[in-house]
Amino acid sequence: MKQRVGFALIRESLYHKLIKPNYVPRHYCTNNVLPTPPPPKVHHSSKKGRLLTGATIGLLIAGGAYASTVDEATLCGWLFSATTLVNPFFAYLDPEVAHRLAVSAAARGWVPREKRPDLPILGLDVWGRRFSNPVGLAAGFDKNAEAVEGLLGLGFGFVEVGSVTPIPQEGNPKPRIFRLPNEGAIINRCGFNSEGIVAVAKRLGAQHGKRKMETSSTSSPAGDEVKHGGKGGPGILGVNLGKNKTSEDAAADYVQGVHTLSQYADYLVINISSPNTPGLRQLQGRKQLKDLVKKVQAARDEMQWGEEGPPPLLVKIAPDLSKQDLEDIAAVALALHVDGLIISNTTIQRPDSISQNPVAQETGGLSGKPLFNMSTNILKEMYLLTKGRIPLIGCGGISSGEDAYKKIRAGATLVQFYTAFGYGGPALIPDIKAELARCLEKDGYKSIHEAVGADCR
Repeated sequence: MKQRVGFALIRESLYHKLIKPNYVPRHYCTNNVLPTPPPPKVHHSSKKGRLLTGATIGLLIAGGAYASTVDEATLCGWLFSATTLVNPFFAYLDPEVAHRLAVSAAARGWVPREKRPDLPILGLDVWGRRFSNPVGLAAGFDKNAEAVEGLLGLGFGFVEVGSVTPIPQEGNPKPRIFRLPNEGAIINRCGFNSEGIVAVAKRLGAQHGKRKMETSSTSSPAGDEVKHGGKGGPGILGVNLGKNKTSEDAAADYVQGVHTLSQYADYLVINISSPNTPGLRQLQGRKQLKDLVKKVQAARDEMQWGEEGPPPLLVKIAPDLSKQDLEDIAAVALALHVDGLIISNTTIQRPDSISQNPVAQETGGLSGKPLFNMSTNILKEMYLLTKGRIPLIGCGGISSGEDAYKKIRAGATLVQFYTAFGYGGPALIPDIKAELARCLEKDGYKSIHEAVGADCR
């Protein structure tokens, strides 16, 4: 009995303190007359909490009201700048985990969307398509075409997915991505980890249909020979094709990729330059490259195409090539009318700038700032060898608008970056475009095309 009374008193006491502070328990009453309850005691900390809560709500309301009066361009700039706040968080994560989270965020639309139009000076026509700007995302970030819409929405002029292999493969054992943050570099030995062409084709097919529906109400003016945007809508999509590690017929792998994925691509890339797939770089030899390109071109051309024709076919080469290798590649590209070259992939060399870093001993391809000079020199050499007749995409070590401008002056019509995007995030994209425009204007150029190859003349 005493135990039940004890529990009842505790229950009423808790009810009194937590739920109804003004409630007076019955055992305080005499003659069934409730005494006047004492005024509730307000602790100083409670007052402070309510003040802070009120202040926070007030700031949010005021901030929302102010944001509603800000023009869209300013608000868009704020959103991109705000993404730098999460960069330190990603830096603490395992590189591959951070990469996976970044792709997922872009796929779910958890990234800002560029609402500001690109400056007219950045627009250019390549392969019969209108690029709103020449700055693209290189292959390797969105390997399985999970986040095309979100990435194009960030303001890239074009996005390249892949490399995609015919059969799904895990790639090399983990860990296989290593950061060199002080040098702005990464070493990777992923080895074409891919979900395979069937999975990628399903995604691209769904995205293609969605983008076509969204843009069906808009079309290029009658008589306009240049198509604005890509097959599926705004933004240009490239598909980078790879071969399976265990495949004995590389050409068959690339042909299978063409047959399955070319209908969704604004351009295709034969990737024969990754250092992480055994024997792949041997395909850059003159005879091997000639045979491969002929077979892939034939596979593309035998398919039925509409008025737009087949997608352009590009070849991605390594920076670790001799002068003779470059001459052979240039000769094949000119003879077979290859539509473009991407220069370059990662390097197996370790420049002096990183040689003292213990991570530099890891096997794999090096990308980022230490690759810039090497890849730009190869780019310039290839521009001279091809006499400026083939559009080149400059890739390797770009981390600023000035870097992009140097690639263009060395012969690039378009540029790509990836490693710097991994470190700097979305905020880097508008910064690079704005600085590139300033560089063009400073030197008196009115368009990208005017500046292409300026250092080779």
